[in-house]
Amino acid sequence: MASEKTISTGTEAAERVADVLLALSRSEVSIGVSAISRELSLSKAVVHRILQSLASRDLVRIDAETREYSLGPSATALGARALHQLDLRTVAREELITLRNETQETTTLSLLVVDKRTYVDQYVSAQEIKMTVELGRMYPLYAGASSRAILAFLPEADVARVFETGLEPLTGETIHDRDILAERLAEVHRDGYATSQGERQSGAGSVAAPVFGSDGRVIGSISVCGPLARFDPVTVKRYIPLVTAAAARISALLGWDVVLERPRPRAS
Repeated sequence: MASEKTISTGTEAAERVADVLLALSRSEVSIGVSAISRELSLSKAVVHRILQSLASRDLVRIDAETREYSLGPSATALGARALHQLDLRTVAREELITLRNETQETTTLSLLVVDKRTYVDQYVSAQEIKMTVELGRMYPLYAGASSRAILAFLPEADVARVFETGLEPLTGETIHDRDILAERLAEVHRDGYATSQGERQSGAGSVAAPVFGSDGRVIGSISVCGPLARFDPVTVKRYIPLVTAAAARISALLGWDVVLERPRPRAS
């Protein structure tokens, strides 16, 4: 049986690991061992050991040049999973159903997961010919309206990392030229919505808008989607305010005051 001293020591070590992760989550930029040491009043040696252990599990990552740390993909995935389990789908449910009923087209909810996104919910159109999506499958952030609605509001470093992975076309309409994609992202950021004409899936049209968490960071997107033949310019123009308003209300329910300030991508 573990002694009281062993339990106490283990609890203290766990608290230190948690404190380091929380310190990284509070920082808008990557930070070094010294900064974390000062903030937490821990020795540099202790902080370094904790960071090395976290890095081995991809919970943090280190910049090879600056030797500074930031949260890694595993931490991001944990956060996304926690958000998914908590209330995002619940919060978005009524808005997605209302949007589906208003447009008579399928509505979807996407979640940002590290450098990709996945559909986590959908409300399918009652029309005989309709669009459905595969929940849980990962998609790149450059292809389609739901993806670009997220990518346009990510920090510049995250956008650059997506560009560096290569923009492999998914269809003949996928935007894979870096300059053109950058222009389209600027438009999405300016206007607050994205549209797609067969970019992720041939024959499909969509209108999407970003969803933001309480801190103003983009966490996902919602969309209305259907057969491309039904997404003519007049119809798309009608859907845009419906989708953006629904996304704004979901963001507000999550704690982000979209009325006072439009979220902007944060510098890394």
